[in-house]
Amino acid sequence: MSRTRIIVLGLALGSAGLAAYLAQGYLQRPDAEVVEINKVQTEEVLIAARDIAMGDRVELAAMTWTDWPKDNIASTMITKKTMPDAPNKFKDGRARNAIYQGEPISDKKVVIPGERGFMAAILPSGHRALSVRISAETGAGGFILPNDRVDIILTRKVSGGKGADRQTSETVLTNVRVLAIDQQYKQDEKGGQVVVGKTATVELDPVQAEVLSMVESSGQLSLALRSINDSGDSTLGDDQPMLSEKFTRGSSSGEVSLSRWGVTSYTSSSK
Repeated sequence: MSRTRIIVLGLALGSAGLAAYLAQGYLQRPDAEVVEINKVQTEEVLIAARDIAMGDRVELAAMTWTDWPKDNIASTMITKKTMPDAPNKFKDGRARNAIYQGEPISDKKVVIPGERGFMAAILPSGHRALSVRISAETGAGGFILPNDRVDIILTRKVSGGKGADRQTSETVLTNVRVLAIDQQYKQDEKGGQVVVGKTATVELDPVQAEVLSMVESSGQLSLALRSINDSGDSTLGDDQPMLSEKFTRGSSSGEVSLSRWGVTSYTSSSK
């Protein structure tokens, strides 16, 4: 064997031995120390999943839980740890003010049915809430629910000739939105269910509210439930209640006149 080949072979064997030694040292080296990075502690907070306009219903889909830095959680925020059922609590509430996507939801931002201020929160600007007397017979037998649309019918006695009285019925308002209705179901003596209630609260503009208050004293008001299909594809806000033509006739000064038993009364149409 030539001297050159012996030198090359020796270098190869030396390189192999050095590689084996280095590999053995690496494998026997203790595991590298794992350094744990301190993470910010978080807690789930209830926030708006989308923008909620003032007065809008706070639906379940409009709320979600998200991680929030624990040190930055204010006392007004709602955490999943302290109130896990919060979405169900607020799902029928209304926003007192606009709540934007990602903004925490709190008791001060949502008004719940039954709380003070709820009715004012759901009333559109410029509208009024007015309560009228009803019974099971005049309230569609208990089938009317909040947000339903009704026609309001006035039934009264009208004096006829020679002391004879007659009953008349006429529609005062159409397409009126029901905001709330006071009705409960109770059992009668035979075990059947009967509907009891005293008032229904409806949404009107100021002139309509004045007219309805005036005609209520002259007879009995009944609510006639309208089909949901009458609204078509328009929203509730687009379907404004309409005052019957008979009750809108008035002078050029803007007064609404109402003839009752031969006596004409007036109510101002100013808002």
